Amino acid sequence: YANPIYLNPAFAGSAYGPRFVLNYRNQWPSISGGYVTYAASYDQHFDVLSGGIGVQVLRDQAGDGELRTTMGSFMYSYMLRINKSFAIKAGIQASIISKSIDFSKLLFGDMINPKTGFVKGTSSEPYADKGVVKAAAVADFSAGIMGFSKKFYGGVAVNHISEPQISFYQDNKSVLPMKISAHAGLLIPLDNNRSPRNYFSPNIVYQKQQNFSQFNIGAYYIKDYFVAGVWFRQTSENFDALMFLIGVKKDSVKIGYSY
Repeated sequence: YANPIYLNPAFAGSAYGPRFVLNYRNQWPSISGGYVTYAASYDQHFDVLSGGIGVQVLRDQAGDGELRTTMGSFMYSYMLRINKSFAIKAGIQASIISKSIDFSKLLFGDMINPKTGFVKGTSSEPYADKGVVKAAAVADFSAGIMGFSKKFYGGVAVNHISEPQISFYQDNKSVLPMKISAHAGLLIPLDNNRSPRNYFSPNIVYQKQQNFSQFNIGAYYIKDYFVAGVWFRQTSENFDALMFLIGVKKDSVKIGYSY
C-alpha cells in the first residue's frame, strides 16, 4: 500500500486530491550489485472525468549483470458511487516496458578454462561481447477493480493481460506471465467517539504469477501522526519474511520506512 497504483490501477484518484508518491527499495543490499527499485507516481480524481488518472515511472536494477527494467504507465479509473458510504472503482492501465542488460558483466560456462579459470570474450553466447544490449520496448496492459468505504477496501487486479514477449534474442519464448493480485483491508477505530485518534488496520494481499504465489498478511496501528505495522509473508515454497514498518504523517505528508 506504499505504492497503491502499482498494486491496482483502480487506486488512481482514490485520494481524491493530487497525490505524489516516491518509493525506493533496496532488497538484499549485502549482495554485490543488489536489487534496487525506484518509482515515482502522480494520481488525482477529476469530477469532469467521473474518476481519476495516474502516471507512474518505475526503474529496476537487478544484480551485477545490471539487468535494468524501465516502465512508464498511464491509468484511468472510473468511480461509481453505490450509496453515500460505498463506491466502486474500475481502472485500466497502459504501459511501455523496456529492458536492457550488460552482457560484458556476465560470465558463461564456455568461458571457463580448466587451467586458468574464466577467460572473457571466449563465449559462443550471442551478444557476449556486445556490452549493453536493449530489448525491444513492448506495450503492456492491466486492469483492476475495487470497492471501498471509510472502513473497508478491497479489490482485484490483473497485470500483463496481453502477456507481452520480452526477449534479447527476438524469439517467442520469453513471455511476461499474467499476474493476479487480490487485496483487502479494514480501518477500525479504537476510540468510542466521533473523532477517533487510534486505529487498527488489518490487511491481506495475495499475488499469483504463473507457478509462483505469495500471500501477505499484516496490520497497522495508527495514532495521530504515528504509524507502525508488521507483515508476515508466505510464498508458494516457504515462510519467506517478516516485515516491519514505522512512519509519520502530518496533514498531507506521509513518510515511512519498512524493513
